Amino acid sequence: MSLLEESLKKVDTSDPFAICGIIDQFSQQPSVKGSSAMNRMEIINRCFSKRTVEEIISALEQEAPRVTNKLVTAAIQSLRKASPTSLKISLASIREGRLQTVGECLRREYRMVCHVMRGDFSRDFFEGCRAILVDKDRNPKWMPPTLDQVHDGVVGKYFS
Repeated sequence: MSLLEESLKKVDTSDPFAICGIIDQFSQQPSVKGSSAMNRMEIINRCFSKRTVEEIISALEQEAPRVTNKLVTAAIQSLRKASPTSLKISLASIREGRLQTVGECLRREYRMVCHVMRGDFSRDFFEGCRAILVDKDRNPKWMPPTLDQVHDGVVGKYFS
């Protein structure tokens, strides 16, 4: 680090490319374990860049027969078990957050969580708690029960 610091002190420029060039001289590519998701970024980007939750699941299902790792099947199983409303709200939040500042993201998340915790538009949070923590039957009854029944207007209300 001290060599990097000295090299940066010697440069009399605010050109980001020049500074990046100096930093690159001292950087190293970290070793990534074989099981790391970093080794599957191509699959992750291909599947999770889709516009809707339904398209993401469909892309994962198409990918599953071609890959031998458990990442894809685990993702499909997790998405299939989750609340359809929560999946759509989460995806909308991620998509909106890409274009917002940290402060805007925190305000959006706060509004969203307030609606979820009050059960304003869905009782899925409480149903999930019931299924996992209270009755422990691990069989939540989501309302609505399928992704195609969760309409964009309802999702938008979570951010109001």
